Amino acid sequence: MDLLLSNKVAIVTGASRGIGKAIAETLSAEGVKVVLVARSNAELEAVAKSLPNESFVQAIDLREPDSADQIIASTMAKFGKLDLLVNNAGATKRGDFLTLSDQEWMDGFALKFFGAIRLSRAAWPHLQASQGTIINIIGIGGKKGSAEFTIGGTVNAALMNLTKALADRGVKEGVRVNAINPGSIATDRLQIRIQNYAKNNNISLEEAATYLPREMKIKRFADPAEIARAVAFLASPQVSYIQGAILDVDGGATRAL
Repeated sequence: MDLLLSNKVAIVTGASRGIGKAIAETLSAEGVKVVLVARSNAELEAVAKSLPNESFVQAIDLREPDSADQIIASTMAKFGKLDLLVNNAGATKRGDFLTLSDQEWMDGFALKFFGAIRLSRAAWPHLQASQGTIINIIGIGGKKGSAEFTIGGTVNAALMNLTKALADRGVKEGVRVNAINPGSIATDRLQIRIQNYAKNNNISLEEAATYLPREMKIKRFADPAEIARAVAFLASPQVSYIQGAILDVDGGATRAL
């Protein structure tokens, strides 16, 4: 199926590695012109060189209040339009609720939550003009409480509510807003978790990579490209009736409604 994405312009945050990099690669392969956003210019330039289609690097810290306006202004100056915003950037610290500091909570919200808010707000008029799309990459941790994931779970839950609220506005104004909740994806962060599991259980990394999914009641960990393909699907005009959806891509880990 032709996703009808050729010559669209997309902003992808957190594009220097992991899921964001995979999203950029998949969209570029579909003919999308991708604006790559993250803090590391060197890593972004390396991604840009690997893409088959035109791209544009924006090395900027989304925690800065004026970052969103800079990104949107540069995108419009470069390409003259915007069709897709993928809010993917942001990691939150795990740990004991009683020891997590105010600063760690503020950092968790500053990048993932407020970064998405500011970019969505700045991009909205341009997406309205193009009848474009916002896709928020969130996480299944927002659907269930976890003692060691208090910051991440809270931020993710807030982003799911934001997705629904913006989708409600988007019905009237022609902007589609949806979200994807990744489960356990084979990124650098997951590798750290596997290493900790191996150490805590006195087993090899290979054994940990086998046993941990079983403990989580899933068959395997996902490849970042599997999330990226879901993004391309939701971005496509072919599925323009999908609005306000929150898609769990987690191997069946989320069993609640």
